Order: sequence, then C-alpha cells, then structure tokens
Amino acid sequence: MPRNVALFPQAVAPEAQPTTMNFGKFGSSGNYSAALAPFAPGAGGNLQDDMQLSIPLRRLNDRRKLLTELDQLRWQRDRSDSASRQTPFRQQAFETILGGLADAFDLKQEDPRTLARYDTSPIAHPENISKKWKNYQNYVDNGQTLGKLLLLSRRLCERGAGFVTITTNFVWDMHADVNNAGVAEGMRYMGRPFDHAVSAFLEDVHERGLSDKILLVCCGEMGRTPRINKNGGRDHWGNLAPLILAGGGLPMGQVIGESSRDGSVPKSKPITIENLVATILKTLVDPGILRLEPDVPREILQAASEWESIRELI
Repeated sequence: MPRNVALFPQAVAPEAQPTTMNFGKFGSSGNYSAALAPFAPGAGGNLQDDMQLSIPLRRLNDRRKLLTELDQLRWQRDRSDSASRQTPFRQQAFETILGGLADAFDLKQEDPRTLARYDTSPIAHPENISKKWKNYQNYVDNGQTLGKLLLLSRRLCERGAGFVTITTNFVWDMHADVNNAGVAEGMRYMGRPFDHAVSAFLEDVHERGLSDKILLVCCGEMGRTPRINKNGGRDHWGNLAPLILAGGGLPMGQVIGESSRDGSVPKSKPITIENLVATILKTLVDPGILRLEPDVPREILQAASEWESIRELI
C-alpha cells in the first residue's frame, strides 16, 4: 500500500475535470526525492486503470525475480544514484497491484447505506448551481465527489496508507468575481458538502473504532479578508486562517487560539505551519525510532524531533 496518496475528483468520477496544476503541483515531492511523491490515481492519466493484475500471478513472480537479478547485475556494473532510485518505484508498483489497492478504490464494495451516507451529490446538485460563474464545473465536481473522496480515504487508511490528501478544483474562493460566487452563495455550493462529508467521515471512523488511529486535518492555503468586499465576497488574507483537527488520539473538544475582534490577526500565540507539521508527525512516529530508519530526509527528522507541536494537543 502506498504510504502517500493524493486524491482528486477523477479518482471517484472519471467524468470530472482533470486536476489543474496551474496554482500548485499537488503531486510533487518538492525538494525531496521523486520516490516520496504521492501515488495519484485520478490525476489525469490511466494509472487507475492499470491497478488490476492482468497476467497470472506465477508469471508476475517470475518477471519480478528476473528484474531483481537484472538489478543486481546493473548495480555491480554501475553504482549510479539514478539506478538505485528506480527500486522504490518498482516496489511501489508491485505493492499496488498485489496489495489489493484496486479493491480499495472499488466503492461498490461498500454497504449502499454507507455510500449514501457519505454522498454529497444531492446537496450541491448541478441544477442548483448558477452557470454564470466560470468555476461552475469546479463547484459541480466538488459536490459530486467530495463525500466519495472521504469514503475512499477511509478505505485507504484501513488498508495501511500513511497519508491521504484530498483536494478538489478551486472551489474555496468566494470573491464574488467572474470566477467565484460570493460568501452566501458559495457556502451553499462548498460549505454544505464539506459539512456533510466531514461529519459522515468522523461518525464512520468512530463507529469502526478508528478515531485514535486516523487524524483528519482540514485546512486551506490561507484565510479570507475580515471585511466583505463590495460584491459580497471575501478576498485572500494571509494573516489568519482556520484549522480543524479531529481524531489521531488527540484530546478533542477544544477551541485553541484566539483572534482579534475583527478576525484579522491572532490575539493569542500564533499556531504556525511548523506547529501543525510537528503535531502530525508526532501522532505518527516516535522521533527516536525515526532516527533509526534509513533514507528519512534530514528535514523530516528535524521537524519530528525539534519543531514545537501544538501544546494543547501533544
């Protein structure tokens, strides 16, 4: 099972738009090795169609053995870094096919009542979304897929995925411009599906006894302006943003931090990206044990060991 999975609308709805990477490469590993990039079915390619084993298992094992022997010969001949980097990709490919990942993506295996419980498509039906916005199709894709994406993420976590990231195509802006609806209308298109999908996920995870094993993190790239603009929308605001954490064995039922009266800046000690990353890592790993793991990037070790977590949670 891949340790890092990125889910986009096409992962559950092939008819959805391809995920745009114009404003952020959600499938990138950044400064780290490409071996750490997320497994991203539904990112616009045919990856999801290739997860089924189409040859006899015995033949696959024979091919795998042959590849291992060829790798050993290649390594003896040329110990280049580029050759060694191929191993994680091949290993992930075998684990994907043999580890039942295709079954995890088959939502038809779920109880129809569970699928209906997650389903957000009736909440933001295309007929109830105004076509005057250029982001009309984005609103449609979000409403049709968000609940199913959260259900899929639960299935992946049950099977051992370490990180699952969900993003839909740019529905979170509420500028009331030619692209985006204003606050009141936008909340119907985006807020209601979000509330429904997240609550269904939390209830489902709790009923399955997984609340202490799965940490849900809900956040965006920034906040929105305290003042509503002249069109009835809000614009980008980098000084303050909302953050929701649920599960992961953390103490719940808290409101952490306080803003100024107008919601423009933190009034209490700010919670930073570093605090969030440290909190996530410390729910997953023991920093002392992590130091013993080979090939862990130095920056990740530093984040787990030295960065300050959200003290009310850890």
